Amino acid sequence: MKKRYVASLLLPLLAAPALAADVPQPPIAAKTQWMETRHGEQVTDDYRWLHDKKDPAVIDYLNAENAYTAAMTENIKPFADALYKEFKDRTMPADLSVPARRGDYYYYTRVEAGKQYPLNCRRLAAKDGSYDASAPEEIMLDQNAMAEGLKFFHVGAMVASPDARLLAYTTDNNGFRQYELHVKDLASGKVLALSMPRVTSLAWAADNKTLFVVQEDATTKRADRLFRVSLDGQQEQVYHEAVEQFNLDVVGSLDRKHIFLVSGATDTTEVFMLPADQPTGKFKSVLGRTKGHRYYVSHREGQLYIRTNKNAKNFRLVSAPVANPKKWTEVVPHDKATLLQGVTAFKGYLAVQEKSQALARTRIYDFASKKWLTVKFDDEVYVAMPSTNLEYGLTKYRLSYQSPLSPAATIDVDMKTGERTVLKKQEIAGGFDFSQYETKRLWATARDGVKVPLWVAYKKGVKLDGSAPLVLYSYGSYGIPQEANFSLIRLSLLERGVVYAAAHIRGGNDLGEQWHDDGMLMKKKNTFNDFIDSAEYLIKEKWTSRDRLAIQGGSAGGLLMGAVVNMRPDLFKAVHAAVPFVDVMNTMMDASLPLTTGEYLEWGNPNEKAAYDYMRSYSPYDNILMKDYPAMLVTTGLNDSQVMYWEPAKYVAKLRRHKTDSNPLLLKVNMGAGHGGASGRYNALQEKAFEYAWIMSQIGVTK
Repeated sequence: MKKRYVASLLLPLLAAPALAADVPQPPIAAKTQWMETRHGEQVTDDYRWLHDKKDPAVIDYLNAENAYTAAMTENIKPFADALYKEFKDRTMPADLSVPARRGDYYYYTRVEAGKQYPLNCRRLAAKDGSYDASAPEEIMLDQNAMAEGLKFFHVGAMVASPDARLLAYTTDNNGFRQYELHVKDLASGKVLALSMPRVTSLAWAADNKTLFVVQEDATTKRADRLFRVSLDGQQEQVYHEAVEQFNLDVVGSLDRKHIFLVSGATDTTEVFMLPADQPTGKFKSVLGRTKGHRYYVSHREGQLYIRTNKNAKNFRLVSAPVANPKKWTEVVPHDKATLLQGVTAFKGYLAVQEKSQALARTRIYDFASKKWLTVKFDDEVYVAMPSTNLEYGLTKYRLSYQSPLSPAATIDVDMKTGERTVLKKQEIAGGFDFSQYETKRLWATARDGVKVPLWVAYKKGVKLDGSAPLVLYSYGSYGIPQEANFSLIRLSLLERGVVYAAAHIRGGNDLGEQWHDDGMLMKKKNTFNDFIDSAEYLIKEKWTSRDRLAIQGGSAGGLLMGAVVNMRPDLFKAVHAAVPFVDVMNTMMDASLPLTTGEYLEWGNPNEKAAYDYMRSYSPYDNILMKDYPAMLVTTGLNDSQVMYWEPAKYVAKLRRHKTDSNPLLLKVNMGAGHGGASGRYNALQEKAFEYAWIMSQIGVTK
């Protein structure tokens, strides 16, 4: 591959042609000459100069786009302010998570009124092991104090040492998701001198003075090295993952007996293990590495519980002695209609998380009675997933449960009887009458005959005559499912008569591993077709109409937005593309960029001609044409490490020169955050208020 840069004869930023003085004019990015030869084809990129955020001209351009967006949305500011007030008024000013026991302490997070960030706290358990609310509270981390003076702050990993005296944690101060390791002495409150940059995961050895730490590469951000780190700061590299498609993750077992190192790619994993009481020992591979074999390991009473896809597309569960990991006894057989998503091994029980027909299911095995029980929920669509299960000897399995019209609840399930106890349910400050709303499962038929599940949430009495405004959301990549979750801010849409819909398109694992396979690599266009066909189904069934349909997606879901508006710009009234992966070819052709090589197995390796041609045929940036496009809001963060800011910036610059309509095209850049947007809870609500005000204003809801 040959690269050639040609010096630009143009200014980095050109003013738009002067029109009426009171009409805001968009910044028009200059074109500069850049060419690269790919598979014998000369490829140009007029906006390559936007890649250099150290160039003041780039920052000037982004600031100009922000100023233009502010001017163009001045009229919706009162609406955004009203939404922000609603969001804030519905948010409990002070809150407390359900304490979870580990060892001698109960750990929890607490939010104080008016504060942006939580406090991480703990209390000593009572002598009988129960939670003692009268015990003195220890504030391990006051994130508000830690974030003081920073535009962005986030705590990543956080693990107490086995003796509970030390806390290892990581922090990100700019949104680029490069976390620094710290260790705090919880007795003295002193933060040790030990630190390490770019830490992605960590685990304590049983000696309370050795940490196993995974560090990512400074340039590619691939988590590729495991270190043994002592409290005096000494570091020894234990393992280097040389294969570019693999990333490392280290974790301690629930029973604290072993440390597991997982090296994983999209289609293959290898697990290594080390006894936690042998910190200077050598990690040993459990089952080696075989192309296409994905497996994950838990430990219980000398037995390994292995979730494997060997001869089991949707995974099965086997057990094997630690001394002979290849001597398998089947525990949960393969089910082609049910995906085995996860396994937690307790001393007396086994909890498995499954998914069937886009719905989660939990089953629990009692080793004493040798019986299974199934945890059932009544909602038509919902999310149920493991919560804070921190102790090996637990007899109650903690779940987090929610649905589009049921706020998040923390539930303990008695693993012997199946009895459920709701410990806490998210409160809506000021109340909300959920009885006036409902959810429903729908099925759209895609163009190839495949049935695609959707869910909708709406106010009762909505007329199915096409007049209702509707927001359709989806993602559809990496095998990540489209969950039917609860959103406090979404209530403001529903009460205004907006229908909210989400589509379980191919590319996720909503209907099993094949659902993911059928929306990746050379089948990626199924993802886009499913979304378009879902939108057409909603219109055909009179849930909405084209002039009242807005669509929304972020990151890989932003790629979805860019692809479908190129394919069917006539189908949508408005689009919000958040941190969108839209410059597929320039990103995937640059192996030095974060995440690129590790994602060849998801998108394809563009160094191979067939994959290159297929990816180029749908890459949003490469398929912009001279035609009408819907109204578009594109949002990003300057410090985004997952999808670089220049992807949406270049996309907007090119689209602005090509679109033949007068619909708004806006770029909003958070100059102090990354992929997830603002970090403080109130700052995040303000961002969402603006986005929802813009979306609703485009589909006829203005207050």
